[in-house]
Amino acid sequence: MTDTPEEHLTEELLDRLLHSAKIETYLDEEHITDRALPDYLNELLDRSGIKRNPLAEKTGMNQTFIYDIFAGKSRPGRNNAIRLAFGLGCDLRETQRLLRLAGVSELYCKQRRDAIIIWCIQNGRDLPATDDELYRMGEDTLVPKD
Repeated sequence: MTDTPEEHLTEELLDRLLHSAKIETYLDEEHITDRALPDYLNELLDRSGIKRNPLAEKTGMNQTFIYDIFAGKSRPGRNNAIRLAFGLGCDLRETQRLLRLAGVSELYCKQRRDAIIIWCIQNGRDLPATDDELYRMGEDTLVPKD
């Protein structure tokens, strides 16, 4: 999923906000609204063409938990949000947005574990390959080991 022509980078929006004479003008012109995690997840789900049950299998997450997240009844937590991003085929920008909407910290390249995950996303690795890389590098995996 790429940015639509109407969607601006956060840096551009911040610049516009700082140069607005009135907050109402900025909010109206930029169509700033709070986006809910379930709305974004459903958008990603539709785009990916995957259904929730296969997504649960792909991410190793409980189906009921997946349904609760998509319904807004549960929050995924950071590792589970990253697992969802992998299952939905998100690129780095989409993953960061998903993490923000989930209310958890974004991936940060100065953190060793996060840097490995970022590298894996950027290089098209799937969830099992990313977990293999994390394990190889002595970091906690995204999917808990039994």
